Amino acid sequence: MTRLTEAKKRARSARKRPPKYGEDIDLEIFDVPGPGVADLKLEDLSERDREVVSQVGFSPEEQGVAGSYAQFDNESILADVMIRPEGLEVLPTREALSRYDWLHDYLWNAVAVDTDKFTAASELEEYNGYYIRAKAGAKIDMPVQSCLVVKRGHSMQNVHNIIIAEEGSELHVITGCATPGVMERSLHLGISEFYVKRNAKLTFTMVHKWNEQMDVRPRSAIVVEEGGTYISSYAILSTARTVQTYPKVTLSGRRAHADLYSVVYGRSDSKYDIGGALMLAAPGANGKVVSRTIASDRSDIMARGNLVGSVSGVKGRLECNGLILSEKARIAALPMLEALADGVELSHEATVGKVGADQLNYLMSRGMTEEEATSLIISGFIRLKTPGLPAMLQRSIDDAVKMTLEKGL
Repeated sequence: MTRLTEAKKRARSARKRPPKYGEDIDLEIFDVPGPGVADLKLEDLSERDREVVSQVGFSPEEQGVAGSYAQFDNESILADVMIRPEGLEVLPTREALSRYDWLHDYLWNAVAVDTDKFTAASELEEYNGYYIRAKAGAKIDMPVQSCLVVKRGHSMQNVHNIIIAEEGSELHVITGCATPGVMERSLHLGISEFYVKRNAKLTFTMVHKWNEQMDVRPRSAIVVEEGGTYISSYAILSTARTVQTYPKVTLSGRRAHADLYSVVYGRSDSKYDIGGALMLAAPGANGKVVSRTIASDRSDIMARGNLVGSVSGVKGRLECNGLILSEKARIAALPMLEALADGVELSHEATVGKVGADQLNYLMSRGMTEEEATSLIISGFIRLKTPGLPAMLQRSIDDAVKMTLEKGL
């Protein structure tokens, strides 16, 4: 049985399997548009589309980037390497799979195709997505930008992304996900598999800007080999109907390192079930999961985190901090630590509370209104500062977060 045949078989066995976390969804209510072709030109984007992609950190002018990938629904696709840096590839996933037989060994290797109905649907329906690869030894200083936009109502955007940082390489990826405004209920289904090879470094930043009718179901997994580093920054600062995400990072090699940072701002009736897991599976492996959540209006946020130390000599840190702005909002933090061997060092901190009266009173005594003081506290709380990022990349993240906040407040 070939890998492709086996994947289809396993997917069919899981097509009705409910998710472990988050709200279940009837997938039958969504249409699945056919696969796209690489025919999108950024200069042809409307002003509205340019504004949408700009709000999540994507430059329509492709300034300061090494390459670009953009996908509108499932049809319109662009994949481009701007400056032809040595060792960088950016392709639609389907094209990459047809070009490289070896790439099939990476497909459904980090993420199990039979995890739940969402992974099953991704394999059984038409899909595309992006393939980004830094070849061995390549140092790609400028980031690769990508943007996934949903414009159709009652539709499912189905993407399967594969990112590979080969041995000794360095790669930075900034991804934005967005909708242009009011539309009928739709689903973004995103499978992402990351492979960080020996002594490679991969940073991945994602900024979401959805609307109140979007359901979002990413399924992500990362494998980090000996001496590799993976740093993730994840921001959801606008309303969505539901979001459920729980990326799992496996540190499989000695001294492998991973940091996962996330900020979530829940508004309206949004329901978020978010989290992250670190599997510390080799001596010297270390990392942390840090989340900051804000719940306003009637939003409901479940913040999960899990550290699993399976061998001696690993270290992990888990931090979950929540801020509640409404009597009808809810935040629940669920930290988990699992030590499966002697010599494992794991720790966690979890706090959930309201804006402090002392902070408000101090700022108001300096001439601010209560609204201005609250806004300043929120802005400071969700600042997404990621240690170890190049200054240029941090500025890009700051600008994307600031613009998303300003449009949403």
